[in-house]
Order: sequence, then structure tokens, then C-alpha cells
Amino acid sequence: MEEDEQRQQVSESNSMTSATLGRVMNTLLTCKPKKLQETISHLEPSPKIAPIGVSLVQSLWFLSKYVKDAAEKESYLDQVLVPMIQHSLRFTGSKHGNQVMILLNWLFEDEISFQALANDLKSILSRKEDRYISLGWCTLARSLIEFEVTMDKLVTRGVRCRYDALLKIFCTCMSHLVSIVYDGSTVQGEFELPTRLSVAAADLVLSLTEALARTNSVFNCSDDKRKAAATGERNLPVMLLPSTPTKKKVNNISKSSDYEGMEMKLLLWDHLDNLIILVERLTAWSRKSRPLHAKALERVCKWLRGMQENYIHEQTKADSEMLKRGVLLLSSCWKHYGMLLHLEDNKFPQQYTELLEQYLSGIQFYADNYAEESPRNKESGRETIIFFLNCLALLLGRLHGKQFETTIEEYGSRLSEAIISQLNSVDDEVIDSSLCIFKAVIFRTNSSLSKHSADIRQINVLLPMLLDLLDERDSAAKAVIKLLAEYCSISSDTQCLGEILKRLISGNVSQKRNAVDFISDLIHMSMQSDTVLPPPIWQHLSCHLLEFLQDEQMVISTQASSLIPLIDPSFTLPALVCLIYSPLERVHSLASGTLIALLKNYKHNPDVICLLLDCLSKPSENPDICDAADGVEGKKTDIDRVLKLLPEWSKMVEDWKVMIGPLIDKLFAEPSNAVIVRFLSSISEHLASATDFVFQRIISYSRRQKDPDEGVYPNYDAPEGQIDLFKRLCPLLVVRLLPLQVFNDLNSSALYDELPTKLAHDDECLRTQSTECVAGLLINRALSKFEFEDVRRLAAELCGRIHPKVLIPIMSYQLKNATSAKDLLKIKACLFSICTSLLVNGTDAYAHPDMFWICKATETILLWPSVDGDDISKAQHGCIDCLALMLCTELQATKAVKNSISIEVCFEQSIVSSGDSLTKGSVCSYVIHHLVCGEDISVMLGRNEVVKAHHSFRLCMANVLISACQKVPCASKKPFVSKILPRVLHSVEEIANSEVRSACIQVFFSMVYHLKSLVLPYSSDLLKVSIKSLREGSEKERIAGAKLLASLMASEEAVLQKISGGLVDARTLLQDICSSDLPLDVRKMCQRLLVCLTSL
Repeated sequence: MEEDEQRQQVSESNSMTSATLGRVMNTLLTCKPKKLQETISHLEPSPKIAPIGVSLVQSLWFLSKYVKDAAEKESYLDQVLVPMIQHSLRFTGSKHGNQVMILLNWLFEDEISFQALANDLKSILSRKEDRYISLGWCTLARSLIEFEVTMDKLVTRGVRCRYDALLKIFCTCMSHLVSIVYDGSTVQGEFELPTRLSVAAADLVLSLTEALARTNSVFNCSDDKRKAAATGERNLPVMLLPSTPTKKKVNNISKSSDYEGMEMKLLLWDHLDNLIILVERLTAWSRKSRPLHAKALERVCKWLRGMQENYIHEQTKADSEMLKRGVLLLSSCWKHYGMLLHLEDNKFPQQYTELLEQYLSGIQFYADNYAEESPRNKESGRETIIFFLNCLALLLGRLHGKQFETTIEEYGSRLSEAIISQLNSVDDEVIDSSLCIFKAVIFRTNSSLSKHSADIRQINVLLPMLLDLLDERDSAAKAVIKLLAEYCSISSDTQCLGEILKRLISGNVSQKRNAVDFISDLIHMSMQSDTVLPPPIWQHLSCHLLEFLQDEQMVISTQASSLIPLIDPSFTLPALVCLIYSPLERVHSLASGTLIALLKNYKHNPDVICLLLDCLSKPSENPDICDAADGVEGKKTDIDRVLKLLPEWSKMVEDWKVMIGPLIDKLFAEPSNAVIVRFLSSISEHLASATDFVFQRIISYSRRQKDPDEGVYPNYDAPEGQIDLFKRLCPLLVVRLLPLQVFNDLNSSALYDELPTKLAHDDECLRTQSTECVAGLLINRALSKFEFEDVRRLAAELCGRIHPKVLIPIMSYQLKNATSAKDLLKIKACLFSICTSLLVNGTDAYAHPDMFWICKATETILLWPSVDGDDISKAQHGCIDCLALMLCTELQATKAVKNSISIEVCFEQSIVSSGDSLTKGSVCSYVIHHLVCGEDISVMLGRNEVVKAHHSFRLCMANVLISACQKVPCASKKPFVSKILPRVLHSVEEIANSEVRSACIQVFFSMVYHLKSLVLPYSSDLLKVSIKSLREGSEKERIAGAKLLASLMASEEAVLQKISGGLVDARTLLQDICSSDLPLDVRKMCQRLLVCLTSL
């Protein structure tokens, strides 16, 4: 029972204490700082404590006693520290929130209270996982570290006396703080931005490490000593690496002070890893809004890593002089770096002009005094200059808005003078650092560049000095080139660009190379910038690059070749095409490679190809092309030099539909442009990959064309007629460019529509063709009476590519009707398309059942009386060619085609009286039979119509064989000879008509002339026929026989050996003829043969 009463009394006591402490903290933190400070300064020995209604004095002693009691009991002081933390956060940056610093400064005078409060403050950061508490903690800790600002006039010296100990305690929190910084980013697009807590943590780490870096322990001495030390430190020039002349002085300082404060500097050194992480985060956070500051941070980070690498092997040697030098170097630099890296710093606006003066003076001092020093001192001076440049960049990078503008206005000239001298340095790092600052001065901005940021007045003043640096190829020139290129990329000042190029282009090799580098940087910067260079500048750059492309220095011309493809082709392509015609192989080769690279860069832009075609199509706009082409043939060759480069480009195009549409439209817009046709021909395989797309374009274009008026024949001579002709031709030209295999797709609606289906069920489509498919377009134009002749002929040729299942039924029907009506135009068109189909499709066309009706139509046409040169004779020539191709196709077939049987049977039925020679029906047998049969042969034209075949029909059959000799493929030549030659040889003597005999001898001549050694087995018989015709025949037979003899005499050695015995008789006969009174033509031919025979 007594224990419970005791516990209750303790609990009540604790509650009473907590309540009292709460009122005490509220009283102390809400009173005015001045009153609080005065009360502390007049505080007497401990009065009687009044628990209720406490006064300010009583509150102070209550707090003091509470802290000491807690220290003795080793209990947490959260009820004291948390209100202080919250109060510090609430009044951050306020003049009325200094109560916490006053209280802690007073409490820290007692060692026990200091240790309790400082250690508990340290532990709160890790114990309280509260972002608000952490933020306030960072604010409070930073205020304690930066005590000299807020408590310079305080009588108490608690913080100052315990300062080093406080720093050591805070150092134990360093890793935790750095982890807050490391994890405290939010990603915004391509950039990282800090949170409020990470900003506070970073600034705290900077303040802490900056305090560690301060020279000597000036905070544990008197005010006079501290002020003297601080004054001396500010007045001495900074030397990062002691030089030889000052070594004695440095040693004296070291001995007298015994490296006071070295412990704190070593503590800073131990946290070098954390410094690197901190600077990396600060760099990432600064890239978006403070790029100049970020650039300097990158160099600081690089320097810290270098320190770590250079001195890492000295870590284990406690007394190592090298390690001490590294520690001192880090401390010396970090005093300034730490001060300049703060994200939030109320002191900076009052300090930056003084710092700027100091850094400018430092650069000038070390540039003047260490230029001619020994290598060691020179290296020390170089690193010191880099340090000052980094500080200057960090400082200028932190300024914003009006601050920066005012600074540049006031210090711009001094900055330019100090920095431009460093561009002559041989050290790349010095040049790079100087260039970043110099850009900020010239562009009048330390953030992202804009079109209006460049200072034209400043660049005009400095340009002569900068141009002097471009006479050589060194780091300084490289830096100035980038600077000037960036200036020109955002400035509307074309005068500067002109001055730069004028100075460099006409100079030596180094200057020219610098000019190309300048243009290269300018092009690449403009590509990455939102600022668009005006067209005059692009034109200016293009002209110079095209000149450099012809330069004798390979390094210059090669670089120009790589840059030209990056420029809008409208500025370069016409002149580049001209250079391809250069007589210099070096220029031609580079220009060709440049053109290919340019086309590859714009592989998805059809406008570029159209522009190229314009350059080739309109030589009047390209005088060089006209000069390079002497005559039509030369011009064609020149154009081929460009066109042959295009296959390399075509391999890179991924979506041909994007390219093909505009190119076809261009042809339709310029129907007479032959260059476009030739170009499309070179990419025909790619056209085939988008066949339906091409066909749809053709159909759409043709649908918009007006068909020729009936009864009105086209006028070729009128200018309008020429234009109309090309307009009607161009869709057909596109079709002709397509590979043959595209016509095999019967399922292509754009090509055939529903023709394959309709032909199987409806005869209507045989008469009229659809205008909604390409096949119908071709057939209509081929058969149109009022179409241009060139259009009709090309359409008929292209009809031959149509699948035989579609073409043969339609042409068979149309040819039959045209024959009945004696429509010679339509007959010729039908025959032309059928001949082309036989050539293209071979057996597939020949084996079609409707081919029989085509043969019947040719038979009828060949029976018509005609005169050489009239339209009927022209139609008959078409029939002859058609039969010749059918004969060749028949011989070419390696297997019997089922449908061909019906053809053969029909041929047999068409012959009323057949001789023994016709043992098997075929085109070949049909032709031979009509050639060699007797006069009584008759031909059936219809069911009840039988016409006697006159000798002109037989002559046509001979012409069929003569034509077949010229057309027969190599694989069919041997069966052609064996099937035809013996039968005609056997029958020639029995033919009564001399004209027919003469025609047969012409057939022999053609076979010997075209089939060479294949006639060897029959050569002796052929010689006999020749001699007999010369001896006994008519004038035509004698001339034919002479030609046959000449052909035999011109044959291969094997043929000559076989007929050598008969040549003796031939010589005698020729001598007799030459001395006879036969017609002069016969005698002259025989005289020439006799001369040849004598020479054998």
C-alpha cells in the first residue's frame, strides 16, 4: 500500500514537473529576446523556486536545474529540445526567433548541461522519425554552427567555448544527414529537384564542414585574437600548394602554431566521401535553374575525387607530411567552396561583391606572379587559378535576376579582361573554366541562353582579341570556337558571323580548319536549340561548306562532307549535284558520298528526292550541269552519275508508301519529265512492295482525266496535244515500271477488280471494261479509236502483262469482233497485246482455250488481199508475229499441255484436205502444211464458209517461219530445226509456184543465218537447193539461192567442211552466171560470192 502511494506521488510529481516545464519553456520562448538576454546577464544565485506562477528568472533557474537533474539521471531532454526545435523552425529567418540561441548559449556554459543537451540533440535526429522534427533539427543545428552571426554581442560564451566539442558531436550525424540529402530528390522531367528537408540538410552539412575548415581554433580564444586571426586570413593571398620561396615562412607558421586546429581539419578529411556525395547531389539539383553553378560544381566534385585518389595511400600514416598537405589544401579550399555552395544563405547578398573582388584580384595576382616561375610553383599557381575560377563560377552561378545583371554591368569589363587572359593558357581545365564564365559575361546570363541574351556591344569589343586566338590549332582556339558558335547560334548579329568567316576562310590551313570547326559547332548547337537560325545564315554556311568540300586538304573536305547532310537540302542540294559532275575525281567522289549521306538523313522526306529530281530535270537552273553535258548523250550520262547513287539510299527507306505517293504525284504533275520516270524505274522493286497503293494512285489520277471525245482525233502538233499526250501516257509509264510478277495476283482488286469472277459467269465484261481497275484502264486505252497512237501502243504492250485468264478471253472476243468489222486499229492493238502475253507468260497464254479463236482470226486476216505498206499489210505482219510466237511457245513447252490438245484438234478440223505430211495437229504443222501443200488447199473460215488459200497466204506462212527463226529461244532451237527444216527441204522441189519456192529458200537462209551450226546435218541438202535455184530458178529464186549460199559460206568450220565438196560445183556455176546475160542484180551478187569463194 505504501509502495502504491509512493508510485502515485512520483507520478504526480512527474506530471507536476512536466506541466511546470511546459509553462517554463513557453515563458522563455515567448519573451522578447532582448529582455531574455538582459535577465540572463543579471541572473543572481539560485533563488527559492516557485512551482506555480513562475517568473522569467525563476523559469531560467528551473530550466537549468531540470537539465542538470536530467544529466545526472541520464534521462532524455526531449521536453526541452523539441520545443526549441519547433520554435527554431517556426521563426526561421526571423529577427524575433533568437530565444533558443540565447538559452543554449547560456546553458552551454555549464559542461554537464552542455554534454547532456548536445548529446540528446544528436540522438533526437535518429530517434525521431519525423520529417518536421528533422527539418527543425537541421535549422537549429545550423544556427548553432553559425553562432557568430546571431550572438556576436552576447555576454555569455557557452557556444563559443564549447564550439569544437559541438562540431565533433554534430560530425557524428554527418552520415545520417548526407543520407537525407542523397534520398531527398524529386524528379521533374530530365532534372532532379531537392525537397525542403534535403535543402536544410545540405545547408547544414555545408555549414558544419565549412566550420571544420576554418583555419586554427579561433573560437576558443579571446575576441581580440579571433579578430586578428580573421583579419590576417582575409588579407593574405591564398596559396593552395606552398611554393619554394615561401617555404621558410610556412614552416615558421607551422612551428609557432603547431598546426592548431589540425584535429578539426582531419575530421573534415575523414568525411571526404560525404563531401563528394553532397556535391554530386548539389550538381544534380542545380542543372535546371543554375547551369553555370552546376558546371562549377562538376569541377569541384572532380577535384574532390582527385584529392581522394592522390592522398588515399597516405591515410595510414598519421604523421605523413603529404597527408597534412592534403588536409590543409582541402581545408583552405573548402572554406570558400562550402560558403559558395549554400542553397539558402541570408548572408550572401551582403558578401558577394567583396568575394567577387577577392577572386578577381586572386586571378590577376597569380597570373602575374607565377607565369615565369619554376614548374613546381607554376603548377601551384595553375591550381590556385583554377580554384579562383571555380569560386568565381560558383558565385556568378548563384546570382539571379537583377543581381546578376547589376554585377555584369559593374564588373563585366574586369571579368572579361581577367578571363580572356586565361584563354591563352596551355591548360585545358583553365580554358574550360574560363570559357564558362566568359559565356556568362557575353551572354549576360548564368542560366539557359535565349535569343535576346547576347550582348552585341561586348562581343564587338572583344572580337578582335578572340579572333587572334583562332590562328592556331590549340585548346584556346577550340574553346573560342565553341564560344563564338554559341553566340552566333542565339544572336541576330550576322556581322559577327561574317567577320569570323572572313578572317578564317581565306587564311592558312589552321584557320580553315578552325572555320570548319566553327561551322560544325554552330550547326550542331542550332540542331539542339529551340532558336532557329535565319535562312541567310544557313545560306552563308552552306556556300562555305561547299567551297571546303573542294579543298585540297583532305581533313577539311572530309569534315565539310560530314556537315553538309545536316543542313536543309534546299540550301545545298543544287550546288552539290553540280559538284558530282566535277572532272576532279577527288571532288566527284566526296560529292557523291555527301549526296548519299544527305539522302539517308532525309530518307523519310519525299520533298528532298523531289528537289533532287528538279535539279536533274531543269539543267537551266543548274548551269554547271548544262556546261558538263555536251549534247543529249552527254547529258544523259551525267544524270546517270547521280541516279546510280540512289540504290544505296533506297536500302535505308523503311516506309515506301511515304515516298511513293509524292513521287507518283510529281510525275502526274510533270508528265513530260523523263528524269522522274528513270528514277522510278531505278526503284521499281520498291514500287512492287506497295503495288495496291501505286495502283490506287493510278486509278485516282486516271479517273480525273477526261476521255478523248469520240470523232475527234488527237492533234500531235498542237502544244496542248503534246501536254495531253504526256498526261495520258504517265499513268501507263508507272505501270510499265512495275515488275511482271505483280500482275499474277488475280485477287488484287486494284488491278483486276471483279474481272476474274465475272469472266467465268458473264460475257458482258468481254465487251466493256471497268474503269475501277488498272486492267480495265489498260484495255480501254489500248482499244480506244480516238486515243493517242503512242498511248494506244503502250497500253497494248502493257495489256500483255495482264494474267492470261483475264486477257486472252477479252482479246479473243475483241479480235473476233474487230476482224468481222475490219477495225484495223483494234486488230493491231489486240495482236500486239497477245504477242506480248506470249512473250511474257509463254505456255500459260498459249494453253488458254480461247487461243484457238485468236488463231482463226489471224487466219482470216491473212487471207485478206493487201498491198505492201497499207494498214491491212501491217495488221497481217502482226498476225505473222503472233503465229511465230505461238510456234516458239509450242516448241518451248517441255510437256504436253492439256488444253493444247483441243487447239491441235481445232487446227486439224480447220484444214479441209490434209496431206500425209500433217501427222499431228499443232501450230508448227499448221504453218508448214500451208506453206508446202498443193494449190488445191482450202481454209474453213466458218461453219459453212470455205475459202481457197491463194499463194500470198502461203508466203505469210513462210514469213511466220522466218520470224520464228529470230524469236525462237536457245533451248528450242534444236527441236525447231529438226521439226521444220527436213519437212520444208523435202517439199521445196515439189512446189510449183516460184514465189513460194523463193520464200522457202528465204526460210532456209534465215535458219542458216540465225541457227548456225544446228543446220549442220542438213547443210549438204541446203547447198544443193542453193545451187539448183541459182541454175534453174527465177530471178527471185536465184537471189534467194545466192543469199543462202553466202550464208552457208559464212557458217562455222564444221559446216564448211561438210559442204566443201559441193563448193567446187558452186564455183563453176558462179563463173558461168557471171559471164551470162542474167539480170544485173543476180550477176553482181554472184561476182561477190565468187570472190569470197576464191579466197577460201
